Amino acid sequence: MSGELKFPPGFVWGAATSSYQIEGSPLADGAGPGIWHRFSHTPGRIALGWNGDVACDHYRRWTEDVALMKALGLQSYRFSLAWTRIFPDGTGRVNPKGVDFYSRLIDGLLEAGIQPMVTLYHWDLPAALDDRGGWLNPEIADWFADFAEVCYRAYDDRVPMWCTINEPWVIVDAGYLYGVNAPGHRNLHETPIASHHLLEAHAEAVRRYRSMGRHMIGLVLNLEPKTPASQKPEDVAAAARADAWINGHYLDAVRFGRYSEDLRAIFGDAWPEWSAERMQRVTEPFDFLGINWYTRAVTRYDETRPPISDARVVPADAESTETGWEVHAPSLLETLTWVKARYGDLPIYITENGIALPDPPSAPGGRIVDPRRVRYLRDHLRVIHEAIEHGVDVRGYYAWSLLDNFEWASGYAKRFGLVHVDFETQRRTIKDSGWFYRDVIRTHGATLTAEPVARVR
Repeated sequence: MSGELKFPPGFVWGAATSSYQIEGSPLADGAGPGIWHRFSHTPGRIALGWNGDVACDHYRRWTEDVALMKALGLQSYRFSLAWTRIFPDGTGRVNPKGVDFYSRLIDGLLEAGIQPMVTLYHWDLPAALDDRGGWLNPEIADWFADFAEVCYRAYDDRVPMWCTINEPWVIVDAGYLYGVNAPGHRNLHETPIASHHLLEAHAEAVRRYRSMGRHMIGLVLNLEPKTPASQKPEDVAAAARADAWINGHYLDAVRFGRYSEDLRAIFGDAWPEWSAERMQRVTEPFDFLGINWYTRAVTRYDETRPPISDARVVPADAESTETGWEVHAPSLLETLTWVKARYGDLPIYITENGIALPDPPSAPGGRIVDPRRVRYLRDHLRVIHEAIEHGVDVRGYYAWSLLDNFEWASGYAKRFGLVHVDFETQRRTIKDSGWFYRDVIRTHGATLTAEPVARVR
């Protein structure tokens, strides 16, 4: 690659986290329990019995973390609100101490020159609502919108960008179909019901925002190209089913007001007949699409994993991450150009992108050398620039994650952070990848043309 990369004026450089993964103190100051607190305290659910009781202790150390963001030169920080801090019972009583925590965080970000991007829901439902059916209860769209409205009133004067729901596919695939995430259900018939209710909740939150908000609101989806492991008919069919389930599923619904016929074929009589009115309800226009992107999936048929019957295969010559995902940056271009071709010129933010690597538990000498993460960031950012040159309207990038954190069912075993966290001492150390990203931000991407030399500041 020759010549200097020029990202568009106003392109936003940020990093992302979520509340349960970093905050700790889940029941502090009047907060109620969420489904991840309950799930992580259930024996056998989380690796090594870990939980989010402390995590990165961000609830008490947020000023330190904002200082780290400033040192990295972040222009924006994407974080999520813990519904249970604001509504301990899910509905009804508002907890002023929970509202105040995020208000102080937002003010701290703005004082540091960092733009907040707020996600309303990143997987952690109040346990009290789960007891009332959670995402299976048709009333949840209104419960969520009531929560969203309180947040808009409290923060919209200072928050220019809102995300409604993070990765509805993961919520239902891992939480309702295969049961590896909270709430831990394994029920084929529940899965499409929870899925549709998530979209109704998203749309209702957008409608509420239109009545009172003054900025931008969007939806965050994880997308992942599916490539058949061979040209055997069963592998080709498995890849097509997986593509319909993860990639076309939500975008077809919110953009076209319909679900793919492939989903009906996958789920059979477990797939409900949604009325035209209920389908129309989910098509509320939104301002931007957030895309969380990590990998592609080379897919083979696996009869032991109904109803999709797919399995991920990492090619023998490919680089693999700690999560078992292939590193394949060119497929990000495939995803971004596919979105443009199929759904039109949506403004896009890459709201998550990162790699889990075997970083050590502590930082001897005050340094974490992670050249693979540096290379991952460099290669994916180059591809994003290429997509922009292809006419894709990508407006910003948020690295996942700011901090090593509680990585859901894997506990603390998977480290994605630009900043290393020693979970024994809570000491933070900016990794070489963090300093590399700081230089990318400082030069608005110009340093991406050179082979990176990781270094410490």
